[in-house]
Amino acid sequence: MAHSDLAVVGAGPAGMAAAVTAAEAGLSVTLLDEQPRPGGQIYRDVDRAAARRGDILGADFTVGVRLTGALAQPGVAHVPGATVWAIEAGWRLLYTRDGRAAEVTADRVILATGAMERPMPLPGWTLPGVMTAGAGQILLKQSGLVPREAVLVGCGPLLYLVAAQMVRAGVPPRALVETQTKAELIAAFRHAGGALRNGPALAKGLGLIAEIAGAGIDRHTGATDIAIDGEGQAEAVRFRAGGRVHRIPARTVLLHHGVVPNTQAARSLGIAHRWDHGQHCFAPVLDGWGETERAGLFIAGDGAGIAGAKAAEAAGRLAALQAGRQAGRLSRGQRDRQAAPLRAALSRERALRPFLDAAYPPHAPALRPPDATVVCRCEEVTAGDIRRYATLGCTGPNQAKAFGRAGMGPCQGRYCGLTVTALLAEANRQSPEATGYYRIRPPLKPVTLGELAAMDAPARDAAE
Repeated sequence: MAHSDLAVVGAGPAGMAAAVTAAEAGLSVTLLDEQPRPGGQIYRDVDRAAARRGDILGADFTVGVRLTGALAQPGVAHVPGATVWAIEAGWRLLYTRDGRAAEVTADRVILATGAMERPMPLPGWTLPGVMTAGAGQILLKQSGLVPREAVLVGCGPLLYLVAAQMVRAGVPPRALVETQTKAELIAAFRHAGGALRNGPALAKGLGLIAEIAGAGIDRHTGATDIAIDGEGQAEAVRFRAGGRVHRIPARTVLLHHGVVPNTQAARSLGIAHRWDHGQHCFAPVLDGWGETERAGLFIAGDGAGIAGAKAAEAAGRLAALQAGRQAGRLSRGQRDRQAAPLRAALSRERALRPFLDAAYPPHAPALRPPDATVVCRCEEVTAGDIRRYATLGCTGPNQAKAFGRAGMGPCQGRYCGLTVTALLAEANRQSPEATGYYRIRPPLKPVTLGELAAMDAPARDAAE
């Protein structure tokens, strides 16, 4: 059985930075990542895409080659295409790769599983031609594909980035239908002091908005009553804004109203989570180094709370420094000297979040959609079904599984969990924290009996 001082799950900015920092401290590191190439969602396929589409994707994307290049150093065993489906105390990580299951053990683990786009269940969101803005961006990064006749719907900085990238690619969207209101933007200015600590990020956002305006793209803000029309395919986006009803034809609709931590792996280990009122989601409870209540288990990056790529990199390095200290490879003084500039960078990046969270809150009607709207796509459970379960005594998401299989499909509640929590919290007049979330058990991702039967000694994997 292959053994490392440290196992890192996820090769995004946090995971790559953690692996490299730990290796520099003298630890042996196994880096497990589901994707065939490192980069995560932020720097997806950056080694290839930076050269081919760097002018479209921008400098904030191409900078990722610095992290991917550093993985080549001795001490880091990068295992691509590895889908981790169970983590056991001790630490034992089971994963599948190339059609067979394998395992690796480690003294410590850093979970760098990143973020997921918050689901945006609206009438018509299950129609073909509707996807998340992040999925549309993946098509551009990985394959150079840009959807035509597209409308972007929702709120948040990612909408502006995707729209600007589409403009640079020569295929601008037809319109942006945004849900944030003037009142929310004005209220966000109470956090202006913190936001100004990260002036470059603010300037970048304003530059994206100017780029969109310069391309002549229509922007509709304060949109309500949003629905996607179509018979067997998305055909138009219908909404109310500016005191009247609009209908914009669209072959593709890209939805987005924020990202949330991917907490599935942490929850499978019973890690305590808290409700983040600013970001309207659950986040794991951690100490200042990213360590959980389970000694030797760290969480770094957006999986610990949304703060962006630069913050994720700093958090990954901090967790690795503490792992190095615990392993006896770094003295307390060495750890703290290296940590000081990282903490300053992390504080600066996080200072912007309260402003963004207040300015671009999730679209309330999508958190509590109409009864007929499907919320659990795997099991085709509607919002009305969840409300009906509440009238029958259902108080939390785990009970909802028994009432109607919500959260029991292949995604294991990743895309319906927060919506089910919100619906039950409202129906039962209790807080999201009191309502809770799904209890996650392995396998975290589907694994076949054939893959288990083909399980072999993982030492060959780690060495490849």
